[in-house]
Amino acid sequence: MMLGLGAVLLWSTVATAFSISLQYFSPTQLLVVANVVSLIFLVTLVFLNGEFKQLIKVAKTSYKSSFFFAAINPFAYYLILLQAYKLLPAQEAQAINYTWAIVLSFMAVPILKQRLQAADFFAAIACYFGVLYIATRGQLGALEFSNIAGVSFALLSTVIWASYWLFTIKDTRPSLIGITLNFAFALPLILLFAGLTGELAHWDYRGIWGAVYIGLFEMGLSFVLWNKAMKLTTHAGQVANLIFLSPMLSMIWLAHIANEPILRSTIVGLAFILTGLFVQNTFKKLSTK
Repeated sequence: MMLGLGAVLLWSTVATAFSISLQYFSPTQLLVVANVVSLIFLVTLVFLNGEFKQLIKVAKTSYKSSFFFAAINPFAYYLILLQAYKLLPAQEAQAINYTWAIVLSFMAVPILKQRLQAADFFAAIACYFGVLYIATRGQLGALEFSNIAGVSFALLSTVIWASYWLFTIKDTRPSLIGITLNFAFALPLILLFAGLTGELAHWDYRGIWGAVYIGLFEMGLSFVLWNKAMKLTTHAGQVANLIFLSPMLSMIWLAHIANEPILRSTIVGLAFILTGLFVQNTFKKLSTK
């Protein structure tokens, strides 16, 4: 539980770090720095665990799948997600991103041949009503979106993230080694994209520490803490429910550190999203008993 709380606490600060860092860096520049920092952290961890030789061996035998997974996450996923954070207030981008679990449930039907339950439909209705409420800033009758491009990027990020997790079901690489190789194989892709788009020039170094923080904690340490927590616990559901603390904590950090006014529409929309996710999560636990 303590390891799980540690991961959730780190995740709750990410929206604030994104918000501050994107004032100085473009999404691509932020991803370049964060990816390098995360890769250094993960390789160091692999080395300390005595798995470096295995890392090299797996890299040689699974380079095609490593490139495939790297292209999805971190390359495509974080470029799209950071673009959403660039265009929207961090509170809105984060809230919409939480709906990836709903996307996962519906995508699992054709891919994994799973069946949808009544709770999945209820969750989808609640969550996407929440998204609509956030996207229109509460003006449902007018249907005037605050930033349609930003909302589109945020929704697209949920599809990419859900796809990544569905694909990882067939990933045979060890967990830590797999995520390390993802960041290793993503680095040339990110640098190539940054070079082609001219993002390797004109750096504002005031954004460097935020990018380092994101690479170390959002993409690195939080993964290790959460993975360890899920392995140690005898009640995975209790640890998993800790994730519902993250958005509430995030609102506090955004208001007091990033000085982002918290909108009433975000609170209402987020309440619908979390209610939908909670019902879906609870129903799944009951159905597996």
